[in-house]
Amino acid sequence: MRRPPIALLLAALLPGCGTSQALRGAADAAPPYEAVADVRQTMEWILTPAADVIWDSAGTIITAEGRTELAPTTHEGWANVRNHAAIVAETGNLLMMPGRAAGADWIAYARNLQTTGKRAMEAAEARDADALFDAGGQIYQACLACHQRYLVPDDQARGSLSLLW
Repeated sequence: MRRPPIALLLAALLPGCGTSQALRGAADAAPPYEAVADVRQTMEWILTPAADVIWDSAGTIITAEGRTELAPTTHEGWANVRNHAAIVAETGNLLMMPGRAAGADWIAYARNLQTTGKRAMEAAEARDADALFDAGGQIYQACLACHQRYLVPDDQARGSLSLLW
């Protein structure tokens, strides 16, 4: 096997070699983020509906009439849970966007949301009802921890809640 000339190896390994200035400049520029929804809307319109799908798909309901398992029973049902778990995980990124992140602890809460959302995705992919139940509980705990820090009663709106920042 023939070895490439040392100049080619150096060009491939040295930063910027063989790359046009325009490409380097585009890579260094910040992406043009545009937040379409505020944090409250992100929570209410994106995160909560996605988490509800997970919570409504995990566990058991026991009544006088009998026992009902909530876990999906079809490929489509599990795919729906997986897709909503991906929304939960990706919402962590939305909450860390410039203009939304409120400091290091906010970032930690958002990262925890990503982690727990990924666990729910993995559980759905594995069709593991017990793991999905556990992941749903972890998502709930991630939300609760953040809400305890950042959500306070809003006296001006009859018991609704407002973000601290």
